[in-house]
Amino acid sequence: MQEMRHKLFLLAVVAGPVLFLDQLTKQVVARLLFLHESVPVIPKFFSFTYIRNPGAAFGVFAEQADGFRTLFFLAVSLIAIVLLLYFLLKVDSRDPVSLVALALLFGGAVGNLLDRIRLGEVIDFLDFYFDSYHWPAFNVADSAITIGISLLVLDSFIHRPARSDSDQAPVERMKGSG
Repeated sequence: MQEMRHKLFLLAVVAGPVLFLDQLTKQVVARLLFLHESVPVIPKFFSFTYIRNPGAAFGVFAEQADGFRTLFFLAVSLIAIVLLLYFLLKVDSRDPVSLVALALLFGGAVGNLLDRIRLGEVIDFLDFYFDSYHWPAFNVADSAITIGISLLVLDSFIHRPARSDSDQAPVERMKGSG
């Protein structure tokens, strides 16, 4: 029970601010900028650009019919949130990197889900570019998701379990026996 409380506390401490900051920044952008308006912050590198993304990352599925797209993304988001909670319950409470990563993913997923429920699309506004190279606009929720995934991948490389002799490829075992 103590372990569960610890995990839920960490979820609230990490995902709560992500969700709050995500929703606050989206509201500010929607109130201060016109749709498709862009305000340079660092010329030729970074702008606040108010767009609405009906698709997924990089506009995937943006061309699909509204009804299908909305139901698809709501279902995928809800499944992802349930899976994240499941993994959060299963991960060892002494594994802070995985716990924080899952909480970041959870906060980001909920932030974008709230947009889809309210608007049928997601507000994006962080716009990075250099010369003619342009990264698709994103938001705080997307950033949290990217950081969470990156932490999980990085942690999986750092904490790889050592391979036993029986796990080694046959060639490696042969080298060690001769």
